[in-house]
Amino acid sequence: MEKQTQEAATQTTTKPKRTRRNSKRSKNSEHLNNHNQSSSTDNSDASPKAQNAPKTAKSIWSIEDFPVEPVEGKLRFHDLNLPDRVIKSIAEMGFEYCSEIQAETLPMTLLGYDIIGQAQTGTGKTAAFLIAMISDFLDYPLEEKRPNNFARGLIIAPTRELAIQIADEAIKLTSNCHLNVVTLVGGLSYEKQKIALETENVDILVATPGRLLDFARSRKVQLGKVECLVLDEADRMLSMGFIPDVKSIIRMTPHKESRQTMLFSATFPKDIQALAQQWTYFPKEVSVVPKEATNQNIEQVIYTVEADQKWPVLKQLIQENGGQRTIIFANRRDETRDLYERLRKANINCAILSGEVAQDKRVKTLKNFKDGVIQVLVATDVAGRGIHVDNVQLVVNYALPEDPEDYVHRIGRTGRGGETGKSVSFASEDDAFMIPEIEKVVGESIRCEYMVDTTR
Repeated sequence: MEKQTQEAATQTTTKPKRTRRNSKRSKNSEHLNNHNQSSSTDNSDASPKAQNAPKTAKSIWSIEDFPVEPVEGKLRFHDLNLPDRVIKSIAEMGFEYCSEIQAETLPMTLLGYDIIGQAQTGTGKTAAFLIAMISDFLDYPLEEKRPNNFARGLIIAPTRELAIQIADEAIKLTSNCHLNVVTLVGGLSYEKQKIALETENVDILVATPGRLLDFARSRKVQLGKVECLVLDEADRMLSMGFIPDVKSIIRMTPHKESRQTMLFSATFPKDIQALAQQWTYFPKEVSVVPKEATNQNIEQVIYTVEADQKWPVLKQLIQENGGQRTIIFANRRDETRDLYERLRKANINCAILSGEVAQDKRVKTLKNFKDGVIQVLVATDVAGRGIHVDNVQLVVNYALPEDPEDYVHRIGRTGRGGETGKSVSFASEDDAFMIPEIEKVVGESIRCEYMVDTTR
């Protein structure tokens, strides 16, 4: 992205960015000094009943209730002049300091600039674009009533799981304000989603391309007044063939000069670079991808095994690791199903996550895995990117991925948020030829060990 960054920088120095709004809120210091006064008068999102209700000192939340000490080299959310209602939600979620991608993008997106961001999953980019969108909608409420199905903010994600995860985080960040989140994804009830569009304000719409296009073409959802557009995991949309649908959707939104566009991607192939420039208006470009392709907190090892030794070695590995939370990746649905059945018969607490599993069951499975109800998750690459689960201690590649890039995304399910993790990959005579390609992507050699079943 070096060349594009230089070109964008030249453009933005010769042409001003569009004027989206008259001004932002008062400076943070002034806001803090006048906080009690502003808290008492800021009821723009409350119901008439709430506005007329008597207030007590305890009912008024203050940013002073959320003390965060300044730390050199870290940006506090306090420092960004966010609406108090957003700060309160951030505090309730347990966050104090911005991640790197948040610190790099929020100062620009809060001013209305378009952004092209390169960042790996697990770096906090979901909160980065949600905080910017929610803050903007709170600072500048609608001046006139709209029909419910007119979306203000639109977030497009390539997979159902990622869309649902984004929506969950949006609900948490809007828990202290009136903004409403609606999710449109395939595999779940079309009728329920249709009713939501008819009966709820669509302030933030999170959707996968296919289902969104179905609703948009039948005019059940209107995109002509979208103020903020987010494209998440853009490279994945390209690889999954969604770009024609995405192009159709974007043509339904206002011109790029009249909306804010935020585009995020883990990698930027040439096709995505070209589309990013087409869809954004003098964007700021940010890359927080580390020099190492993989997280250095992850211990990586490749077990070279005979094909018929994979299962006994896997069983032994899981049993030796006790109750550790584990994800096992396979390349095919039938292989995933076979592994799940074997693990279940071995009395290992497990579940399956693949494209053949009904969407409502996949949502429940992910929740149970996140909650610790399930120890081992057997998955295809449907879970390889964009899904954040805390405290996954072990990732196993039962088969090496056919695309070397997927190796990075798979093992990135562990070692997140500064924690340590371990990745074990099986290589047999069928796929050992992939090791040099994977090492090329990773940028380093991976330790190999010959393994056999020692329990026989």
